[in-house]
Amino acid sequence: MQHLLNLSNNDLLAWLKERKHPTFRASQIWQWIFQKRVASFQEMENLPKQLRQDLTESFTIWSTTIAKKTVATDQTQKLLLTHHDGGQTESVLLFEKNRRTICVSSQVGCAMGCLFCASGLDGVDRNLTQGEILEQMLLLQRLLPDDERLSHIVMMGMGEPLANLSHVLGALTVANDPDRLGIGTRRITISTVGIPASIVKMADYPLAFQLAVSLHAPNEALRDRLVPVNKNIGLSKILAAVDQYYEKTRRQITFEYVLLSDINDHTSHAKELVSILRPRNAMLNVIPYNPVAGLPYQSPSKQRLAHFKGILTEAGITLKVRHRKGDEINAACGQLRRNNAQTQKKELYSIEGEKSPERKSP
Repeated sequence: MQHLLNLSNNDLLAWLKERKHPTFRASQIWQWIFQKRVASFQEMENLPKQLRQDLTESFTIWSTTIAKKTVATDQTQKLLLTHHDGGQTESVLLFEKNRRTICVSSQVGCAMGCLFCASGLDGVDRNLTQGEILEQMLLLQRLLPDDERLSHIVMMGMGEPLANLSHVLGALTVANDPDRLGIGTRRITISTVGIPASIVKMADYPLAFQLAVSLHAPNEALRDRLVPVNKNIGLSKILAAVDQYYEKTRRQITFEYVLLSDINDHTSHAKELVSILRPRNAMLNVIPYNPVAGLPYQSPSKQRLAHFKGILTEAGITLKVRHRKGDEINAACGQLRRNNAQTQKKELYSIEGEKSPERKSP
């Protein structure tokens, strides 16, 4: 059975023609799914019974199940999703004043290997399809009251979006469509550790989304250490691709910088960042580290954060400090999946231990 959300509008039109249904039904089907938030084809009340039956027999809207849902005191909601093949990803809904932002995954796991990130601790299993990416958006949308709508999308969940560029761009193009989610390109951000060839492809894409580059270090040596794939790419090539993206799209670039206590938060690092950012139309998003169980990194003190921020601000750099949300529900990428897997592993050992008392738990 096909995932309906993997189809383009032309694909759906062709299917309707083949089944001898009027093609105007396509827009009605999309409206029911993206705007009226139905859970099944049978809820599409203005469609003929035969069409609903044909849709039910040919397609599925949902290919995942919600393995776990957590809600924080700041209203942040996180879903742990289990895919048809058993892989798991995470998606987050964030509330901030009149914003309803979703953070969406692009891969099961991540191959980038950033030393401080929970998403990549177990490597990458596969890319998500366009439909699986869109499905996350719909599931998060269903968490909102009927009178509220999604306002922003960030491809900042599990995985490297530019390593799955075609499916990511396909999903975001659908999300941007006024007849679907209708979210403007300036409210859709793709976050990447930096894959120059893919950034150049994005620059030539008809839709100019916001680009956020996860920098995390102001020089090659430190970035090689924190973001191992940098050894095969190089910061200079990433910055050159970013400059090309800006020249073609005229979109301000966001650089993300996870601040790790006593690793990349020194005065010298702040000054190096100034030299990178000052020549560019860029904003720096400073992110105090969200500690991950089992990893040795810590968030900087408030004093250290203020000092780091002060150097950049005095140099005229535009920056924001991202306030952590959902700490108590493991809202950082990969944390919930990893904790859930560890819990299941412990439970498995416990069950096996009851059956085989002589077996020792590792």
